[in-house]
Amino acid sequence: MSAPGPVDGLGDAAIPGTGEVTATVIVNAPAPRVFAAFTNWERQSEWIPFTKVRVVEGDGGEGSLIEAITGVGAAGLRDEMRVVRVDAPYEVRVVHCGKVLRGPGAMRCTAMAGDRTQVVMHEWFHLPGGAAAKLAWPVIWPGSKLSLKGALKRFGRLVEQGRLS
Repeated sequence: MSAPGPVDGLGDAAIPGTGEVTATVIVNAPAPRVFAAFTNWERQSEWIPFTKVRVVEGDGGEGSLIEAITGVGAAGLRDEMRVVRVDAPYEVRVVHCGKVLRGPGAMRCTAMAGDRTQVVMHEWFHLPGGAAAKLAWPVIWPGSKLSLKGALKRFGRLVEQGRLS
């Protein structure tokens, strides 16, 4: 049985897939500021390479539909995410519910001493392509982790510099 609320109607996309990626960064800024910067969806385009992010439906809060298109030139990958939980300034949960990228994701902010914040992003994707994709995942995973870690580091720098809020 699914939880009530925004996850209704998302089917198997709300269930964790086998492609799991986690990245962590420490940001020298208080958790409320870090959380607000992260959930400023359109500004994610500034720290996620080759990606344009926009709110398609809603106000960016629970129930909203976010679209991220990553690509170069005419080639692009569309990622649709439904925001299923916002617990500011601690956690936001999404479900990737597009045709290719599917599965839940979470971003958590943990306040630390000295107005620092630990940010953890965790994604559980369903791997398209069946058994072949599962076999390829150990080769693909390091690139996915490095890409996510690099984006989070850029995010942290922009927040620390006051250029992202």
